[in-house]
Amino acid sequence: MRNSILFLWLVFTPWIAVAQSLDGSSLSSEAAPVSAAELINTQQSATSSTDNTLEPYGASLFRGGFSNDREDGLNPEYLIQPGDAVSVRIWGATQLNESFTVDHQGNIFIPSVGPIPLAGVSNRDLNSRVTEAVGSVYTDNVKVYTSLDGSQPVAVFVTGYVENPGRFSGIPSNSVLYFLDRAGGIDAQRGSYRAISIRRDNKLIAKIDLYSFLRRGELQSVQFRDGDTIVVGPKGPSVGVTGDVSNEGLLELANETISGEELSDVVMMNAGVSHVGISGIRDGLSMASYVTIDEFRAQQLHDGDQIHFRVDQNDSIVIIDVEGSHLGPSRYAVARNTRLHDFLDLIEVDINLANINAVSLKRKQIAIRQKAALTESLRRLQSRYLTASSQTDAESAIRSREAELITQFVENTREVEPNGRLVVVQDGKVANVILQSGDTITIPENSESVLLSGEVLISQAILFQPGLRALDYINRSGGFSTQAETKRIVVIRANGDVSSGRNPRVQMGDEIIVLPKVSVKNLQIAATIVDIIYKVAVAASVAINL
Repeated sequence: MRNSILFLWLVFTPWIAVAQSLDGSSLSSEAAPVSAAELINTQQSATSSTDNTLEPYGASLFRGGFSNDREDGLNPEYLIQPGDAVSVRIWGATQLNESFTVDHQGNIFIPSVGPIPLAGVSNRDLNSRVTEAVGSVYTDNVKVYTSLDGSQPVAVFVTGYVENPGRFSGIPSNSVLYFLDRAGGIDAQRGSYRAISIRRDNKLIAKIDLYSFLRRGELQSVQFRDGDTIVVGPKGPSVGVTGDVSNEGLLELANETISGEELSDVVMMNAGVSHVGISGIRDGLSMASYVTIDEFRAQQLHDGDQIHFRVDQNDSIVIIDVEGSHLGPSRYAVARNTRLHDFLDLIEVDINLANINAVSLKRKQIAIRQKAALTESLRRLQSRYLTASSQTDAESAIRSREAELITQFVENTREVEPNGRLVVVQDGKVANVILQSGDTITIPENSESVLLSGEVLISQAILFQPGLRALDYINRSGGFSTQAETKRIVVIRANGDVSSGRNPRVQMGDEIIVLPKVSVKNLQIAATIVDIIYKVAVAASVAINL
């Protein structure tokens, strides 16, 4: 049977939907817009696998594509130098077919013709130069053909801020990218992509800016000699760029500042970008702003700024996603300030399959604040543990082991992503909240089972039976594991609501999570860890073990 959801809630008693943060404070469904700083920090967490900075713009250059170059060096612009081999064939009035090596004075010597200076002559002009010299002796009925058989190998030093400084072999016509790639590329944290110098006999012969190559394909041609040195300078002023752009990453500036207009061209904004978040330091103080793209173009950006481009059309339309058991599309464009009841009236469901009493809502702003609260809780945990003292050697040894466990716990917990769930159904009534762009409405399927996870012997789904409580289902899964915290069992309802206790009631479709016990000597720290484990289970349906 297909029908709309809304008619089921025509009789409705208003109440305010509230989400609980990880620090215990409430998060209103009418949360204020996320600040520029929050947007930037959240985007960096999502795009970076570690706590390090963004990947430099251009880092993809050095992944082996240039070091595998098989160039032979015989291109037309190659300048002949001592050590190169030149084949000369002469026929007609005289005969000759030999290969000559350019000597240290830059000449080859042809019998009956004499020395011919070739050092500095391009491969393109080689034949005409030799023909001219031969023609000065044999003025009639002589033909000449020359070819460059091979170039002299060179060894070039690569130093400065590269991954593996050293001396690398190549040929004179290899590009600077070849030797940089051989050295493992530019150091992502310290090296510059815009301040690369090439030195010969302690003199600067070329400066390379790889951004010219990245953006326009322009790369200065340098013919290397044995003993040349490539020096990668320190990274210059940089800004971090994230969001709705093609070129995310750490962009190095040519000068101390860059205009928003110029940066916009470099990062290649996606269609529809309307706003930019800027976070940085000005006059020793932190600053953050959220401006339109037109305002951004006139801004001057400084070293260390974090820039987040965003498609944020503040118009009459918001985008809402729908997931779970429903019919029809999974994304809707609705009028701004649309309320949940009006939106639910648009969604078709099969009431035999959909659990219409367990509708919930996920909101990005709530997930951001939950993540920030989790990060702060972990910071306090580490701070408390590091300041706790040990009275004896035995206690110090115990604390050393605990430190390893807590460090691993913190690392695992940092990877948890809260779902930002907002409970909107209570006692069969639905809160008529105003929807925000990016909200996701979840309509779960009807489930006749109860899911068990965490510290139970067997994590599984068990058929729901009326009258059974949490301990009954745990016993049917083999009981608690040896690491289980048996005094506080968490039950998460299908609509996101949570209950906990020694033996809470269970409803159809619930998930029972058994948390791990915490064995830490310091009671205050143990309480903090228990609190974090519980709230992570509530916010992400995950039982983090210590």
